[in-house]
Amino acid sequence: MPISSLLRPIDQQLFDQLTTAAAASPRRRLNHNFHATPTDPCQRFLNALLPDSYVRPHRHLECEETLLVLRGAIGVLLFDEAGGLTATVRLEAGGQVGMALAANVFHSLVVLGAPAVIFECKDGPYRPLVTEEWAAWAPQEGRAAAVDYLAWMRGQFAEVI
Repeated sequence: MPISSLLRPIDQQLFDQLTTAAAASPRRRLNHNFHATPTDPCQRFLNALLPDSYVRPHRHLECEETLLVLRGAIGVLLFDEAGGLTATVRLEAGGQVGMALAANVFHSLVVLGAPAVIFECKDGPYRPLVTEEWAAWAPQEGRAAAVDYLAWMRGQFAEVI
């Protein structure tokens, strides 16, 4: 088997394609999976996000998560159980590029500036978030209040215009 059939390039062309497709997505983000099925024990994927993509704060009760920024910059927000902001971390390609996030930590992220592409890795198999993993104090995606909440989250990073 030729080596070229075994490789899946992760390059700027792929980032451009994903960012273009994310712009056409109602959620203003798009995943590109490297794992073969949702039942794989390791979920590895790219996530292309536009600045107006709202990622509702959530936690993974039994799953650690690793984030690496490959293009652009994101702001990661950490919250306590009541929705109080406990920390913010800026991640960017060429700077502090990533972080490992423990299980059971409420978190969200915002895109800082131009569209971003991140690599995420989580324990599998994939399962949708259950009620207690969503932050009850944060607006649901698609609700009018989510626009204001996203603006508040972005405002926690001084360099965001």
